[in-house]
Amino acid sequence: LTSLTRIISLPEKSPIVADLKGNNYIDNLVNQKLTKLRIQPSGICSDEVFIRRAYLDIVGKLPDEENYHKFINDKSAGKRDKLVDELLQMPEFVDVWVMKWSELLQIRSNNNFSYKSTLLYYNWLKKKLTDNVPIDQIALDLLSSSGSTFKTPATSFYTIERDKLKLTENIAQIFMGTRIQCAQCHNHPFDRWTMNDYYSFSAFFSQFRTKNGEDKRAQIVYDSRRGDVKHPITKKNMEPVFLGGGEADVKGKDRRRVFAEWLVSKENPYFASSLANRVWDQFFGRGITHPVDDARLSNPASNQELQDELAKKLTDYNYDFRKLIRDICTS
Repeated sequence: LTSLTRIISLPEKSPIVADLKGNNYIDNLVNQKLTKLRIQPSGICSDEVFIRRAYLDIVGKLPDEENYHKFINDKSAGKRDKLVDELLQMPEFVDVWVMKWSELLQIRSNNNFSYKSTLLYYNWLKKKLTDNVPIDQIALDLLSSSGSTFKTPATSFYTIERDKLKLTENIAQIFMGTRIQCAQCHNHPFDRWTMNDYYSFSAFFSQFRTKNGEDKRAQIVYDSRRGDVKHPITKKNMEPVFLGGGEADVKGKDRRRVFAEWLVSKENPYFASSLANRVWDQFFGRGITHPVDDARLSNPASNQELQDELAKKLTDYNYDFRKLIRDICTS
């Protein structure tokens, strides 16, 4: 599957939607799609609904009585934007996203992963988000990490999932929003990925190794500079190739680092789009591409122009996702 045709079929005698006004680019792109589909949008919500939803979605809790009445009694025109700005600076905002990323990155203890490593990994992530470190830098640090899980907590990412093919699939889902599992055994029936794509992509993660540290509770992740991935049918050693991109120059380099640098670069169209879609999903309960980790030709976005613009804004903001969230919450 290498191409897709999209067709919009409108009900007979569907009403014409009048020109709609919006607060920002998100409203404009949403309204353009609604107008094309002849769907009349809902009206503006009440202040009571807005403050409840803003608190729950941004900081994961309800407003207290004092803040509720303060907002309701405020008659200024920009009070909703002001509330969003205040919530984005609350520590609970960080807690919500630490919880979300902890789930994605599988920060949990198990029989092969010590409690201390788990706690250090969690604290590493929380400090990054508290300090508002850009998401692309967090991803780069995580995926190219080496050393002890005690001294370099991000390395814990490579010690939780021991199956390297499964690890590769997880990375594609988490950071690129795409599922490549089907291509392990055959060319993907509903997407562009082939078995060659799958095993060439897996080759980026074939050379790192783990070993016990001096403290047996710690694991050490290091680049061994050896180890290949064989195609199960041709038995050929597969050279690393970027998913949807070209061959990689990995000679004398840590393959994971080469991949991570490409992942967060402008040459990779998936990273920013996937992250922007995850942020959208957090606030609407459904991604523009849904599910958020299943972007494929046969599962198109409901509003591709909007998702593309959100991705562009995220890169323009240097991956400060607070700014993107502000855009969404003030739309």
